[in-house]
Formats: sequence, C-alpha cells, structure tokens
Amino acid sequence: MSHVDDPSPILCVAGPTASGKSARAVVLAKELSGEVISVDSRQVYRMLDIGTEKTSKEEMDGIPHHLIDIRDPKETYSAGDFVKDAERLIEEISGRGKLPILAGGTHFYFDALLYGLPEETEPNAVLREDLEKRSTDSLMEEIRTKDPRRAERIDPLNKRRLVRALEIIETHGKVPERDATEPRFPVEWVILNPERDELRSRIRTRLSRALENGLIEEVRRVREYVGDERLNELGLEYKIVGEFLRNERSGDTLLDSLSTKVWHYARHQKAWLHKLTQKQY
Repeated sequence: MSHVDDPSPILCVAGPTASGKSARAVVLAKELSGEVISVDSRQVYRMLDIGTEKTSKEEMDGIPHHLIDIRDPKETYSAGDFVKDAERLIEEISGRGKLPILAGGTHFYFDALLYGLPEETEPNAVLREDLEKRSTDSLMEEIRTKDPRRAERIDPLNKRRLVRALEIIETHGKVPERDATEPRFPVEWVILNPERDELRSRIRTRLSRALENGLIEEVRRVREYVGDERLNELGLEYKIVGEFLRNERSGDTLLDSLSTKVWHYARHQKAWLHKLTQKQY
C-alpha cells in the first residue's frame, strides 16, 4: 500500500444494490463539479452490462466516469488493483480542480482504499484445492466462526475472495488487522439505504427489467466466452442465469430465485452500511 501525501478530499456514495447510487453520483457531480470513480467489482468488465446495471452513456449525462469497461471478463481485478487505480484517479481528478466522487456497492473496495489491505500471505496450493471444492455458504460460515470481523466486510458470494480469506486465516489465525484507524483521505459520505420493503421491491423491479432487456442472452454470450467456472465468479445474476442455461433451474422460478438471492446479498451490504454509519455518526 502506497502512502498518500497531502491527500485530496473525496466524496463517497455508498448503498446496497438498487438504491440509486449511480444516479445520485451524477446529480452530485453536476452540483459539485465532480467526476465519478466506479466502486464496483463487476462494472470494470466489458460485456457485463445488463447484469451489473452498468451506467450508460446517456445516464452519465456528460459526467466523466472511470473504472468502467477496463477489463476483459476473463481477467481478474483485485482490491489491490482498485486501490492503485483509484489513488491515481483521485490525484488526476483533483489536479483538474474537480471533486472525486466514488460511487458503488463493493464495500471491500471502499475499505481497502480508505484503511488499507490486510497483510498478504503466500497461497497454499493444497489448502486452496480443498477449499475450492466447498460451497460459498460453507466457506462463509467458517469465516464467520474464525474471524467475525472479516465476515462483516467480505462479499459472501465471491468464492475466490472467500478462499483467499481462509488461506490467510490459516496462516495468521485470523485476517491480520490493518494499521490504519483513520481514513487515508478526507472523506464525506452520502449513504443511500432504503427501508427493507422498498429495497426488496426495487431489487425485484430491477431484475424484472433486466430479464426483459435481454439478461439471459447477455449471460449466454458471456458464458460462451468465459466458460461456466468463470461465469460463477461474476456475480449472482450470471451464476443463476447460467444454471438456467444449463437446465439446472426452471425458467418459471428464475425471477423469484434472482430476487431472493440478490436480496440476501443486499442485506449483507446493509449490515456493512449500519456499521459504517455508526462509525461515522
């Protein structure tokens, strides 16, 4: 982690999926003369448009957006990659006299940028092979037992990150604490956190619209390009629709399954926001 000298102020827009972060970021950028840095682990990938509800050129409304469509979906993009890119962009945007506005729902990226990444450890090939055979639910339950602090921040659906966390726990006994207790940038937060019933309705509406707009065909194209193993790493929408394309899931229950799974993920995001607001306010 590089040291940030004389850090520039930033504005962070955070919230669960379907809470309106992208639209709010554009409004704020117009009001405050800002540029938007996407904090989304999937919108970095080309081809993943409908499933990630990627901000369109029209929705950007002339506001520069960064870290969207910068990777091929066969490639990986880590929290460390995000921190390096975000630090560079914050400096560049501030240098133009603009306000860096970071907006998205990948809360681990916010944590990594503001408070640093935990200490790295060498991968354990034997342990990794064993862990990769297990379900995400099983991996997440072990993390909750062994390191509850880490469980509050990790994406419970990203198997690659769950496996990596357990490798680190095996080496250190728990994921190492980071040194920083204060954010590395002067930061103001805009928190979008709709009530439960409203958010559930928004999630279902968004997913229904995604299916109408061609989500299944998008997943089919991505699957043909990256294969099933990688498809499962690209998020719930791609994993679940992939199961439908393999005839492992009924089309009649597809919207219900998507809505339920994405809602569970949104609850995890809301828990992170609750802890953040307690810390900030």
